[in-house]
Amino acid sequence: MHPVRGGIEVAVLATHATGVEVCLFDGHGDEPHTTERRYPLDGPVHGVFSGFVPDVAPGTRYGLRAHGAWDPVHGLRHNPAKLLVDPWARGLEGSLRYGPQTYGHVVDDELRGDVHGPADPRDSAGHVPYSVVVDTAALPGPDPAANRPWVPWERTVVYEAHVRGLTMLHPDVPPELRGTYAGLAHPAVVDHLVGLGVTAVELLPVHAAASEPHLTARGLTNYWGYSTLGFFAPEPRYATAAARAAGPAAVLAELRGAVHALHEAGLEVLLDVVYNHTCEGGNAGQHVSWRGLDNTLYYRHDGGVPATLADVTGTGNTLDLRRTEVVRMTLDSLRYWADVVGVDGFRFDLAVTLGRGPDGFTPDHPLLVGVATDPSLHGLKLVAEPWDVGPGGWRTGQFGLPWAEWNDRFRNAVRSFWLADPARAAHGLPGHRVRDLATRLSGSVDLFGHGDPPLVRGPEASVNFVTAHDGFTLADLVAYDHKHNLANGEDNRDGTDDNRSWNHGVEGPVELDSPAAALLPLRRRSIRNLLATLVVAAGTPMITAGDELGRTQRGNNNAYCQDTELGWVSWDLSPWRADLLATARYLLALRREHRALRATRFYSGRPLRPGGRPDLAWYAADGTPFDHARWHDPSIRTLQMERATDDDARTAADVVLVVVNGALQEVDVTLAGGPGDRWRLVWDSVWDHPDEARSSAIAGALHATAGSETVLEPLSLRVYVLDPEHLPPVPAPTS
Repeated sequence: MHPVRGGIEVAVLATHATGVEVCLFDGHGDEPHTTERRYPLDGPVHGVFSGFVPDVAPGTRYGLRAHGAWDPVHGLRHNPAKLLVDPWARGLEGSLRYGPQTYGHVVDDELRGDVHGPADPRDSAGHVPYSVVVDTAALPGPDPAANRPWVPWERTVVYEAHVRGLTMLHPDVPPELRGTYAGLAHPAVVDHLVGLGVTAVELLPVHAAASEPHLTARGLTNYWGYSTLGFFAPEPRYATAAARAAGPAAVLAELRGAVHALHEAGLEVLLDVVYNHTCEGGNAGQHVSWRGLDNTLYYRHDGGVPATLADVTGTGNTLDLRRTEVVRMTLDSLRYWADVVGVDGFRFDLAVTLGRGPDGFTPDHPLLVGVATDPSLHGLKLVAEPWDVGPGGWRTGQFGLPWAEWNDRFRNAVRSFWLADPARAAHGLPGHRVRDLATRLSGSVDLFGHGDPPLVRGPEASVNFVTAHDGFTLADLVAYDHKHNLANGEDNRDGTDDNRSWNHGVEGPVELDSPAAALLPLRRRSIRNLLATLVVAAGTPMITAGDELGRTQRGNNNAYCQDTELGWVSWDLSPWRADLLATARYLLALRREHRALRATRFYSGRPLRPGGRPDLAWYAADGTPFDHARWHDPSIRTLQMERATDDDARTAADVVLVVVNGALQEVDVTLAGGPGDRWRLVWDSVWDHPDEARSSAIAGALHATAGSETVLEPLSLRVYVLDPEHLPPVPAPTS
């Protein structure tokens, strides 16, 4: 639907339809229409109906109606009584309702019916959103694609956030801006992000979305937005009231303005995108858009009769990326968000689904190749969630250049080492060996080192995370052994049971005047251990919004339907939360200032130049190199990792020593290193606040030489840097 002089040009793909009508409606926003004008399109030509509709201005509401066979046994579900959302619509107005009118087949008031039964004759207009004509060429404001920061992967730190949840409780964001695109770009929010040290904001879905009927029946919504209603339209709920009142063009302009403002601050914007399924649900789902236009083309079916949707997403339907036109829709959408909205990259939800061909997943799938080679997407950040729920659905490390991937093995290893293993050890049970943690700390070459040629992707392809939007928050990982999801209304059946968490002896929150308050310092140290491991590991770190503030969801590990304070970021800084924020800022400053913490290639374990230091070396607590037996000894819980950047004789080597004690008791450690090495202790996880380094300096504990002995407290991590006189000091953390 493209505005041109005198009207709009229309082209609609509906390969099995006998006719398509464009329907124009009066009214604005949520108000009901009183008139409808229908214009039949010409065609089809190669499955496309097209035409010119005169006297249609930007801002006009419209929809589509498709005529053709109603033969659900064979997958054909044309029902002209149902108004359809244009899959290419740039803007939407109105809400999706959940009565029988929105179903293509006949259902009762409980939304039950025979999916292969007769077509429902009731008109759905007014019960589904209206598509709206938007002239993107006339949008106001600067071009957000013109001031991209282009942050290299080496320096990238991702901050995963929800547009609404990030600012709903922020005291310095004006009430009218909270929970909006404009609120995301408010100076108070931008200052926090820049001061924290992140470089990219990864937004949970901002494509227009709808809630599932079972949620609305319980008075809940799909808060996260992984239920797409339009791949080209921004979600109107996240715009200010003023922008919504002005119409979809103003909503889009507000989002573009936020992207531009974040760019001005040096922050990239990544979008979490859901091209694997839509909001229409399974076989018994609603009849809103793609299902009514071309059900057998857009959706993957199992090949049987009666026609049944194939589901490898866990949502009831799967878009059929084996189809050229579905690939084209996806690429058109990505180009639109890159060129018009100016975003800097994408995180692809359930990305394995996008690479499923006739014989299963392949990294050479046309869509994956198209994304990697499209000129509009060239140089943007592409991040895959490398799994889905279909057969052979776990594919971490198999996407190839230029893709990065979420590394679930990193999450599991770090949680196991710092939480699940100590919990087992407290009951006399064995834990994991340190070799898995070491592999993750050094960039996960076992996952990302494959390819042709090998090792070309580098550790930056590993997006390391300990938490994400789904699962426990960082604070809840150390306070709950079990999920507490009753608020979701699913009898605590939803959400994973593989949390690898540890409540440290008491489930849930602990009051300061409680006898159990003695465990709070250890809980907080565990948070610092997890955060530090994420920051010092080779790869691209991703932090979940609010983790740096000690955010809790009260044990809910699947808050997808909690558009409440349970799912929002709390900005209330109690003393320990303020300390945690200072720690997060300081750790990210360390990473920023030390090249040895920002690996750009996989390690060899050898010097990179004659006379240089090995780029990676492992040592036991006694300072001797790790040998084969030690890697396989489950009783060993202490190790030292030395990483160096010494590939250029013209610059000083940057060398970092990370000392890890995952045991429940203190351990005597002989510091590793070469003759004459002098280490400076820059951080210790026993410190509640980085300023405790000052008291350590007074005690003379900040400097030590290789071969000297020190004592590491139980469950603690230290970071040392090599301290030749010519190395600059680490800058003070941002206040």
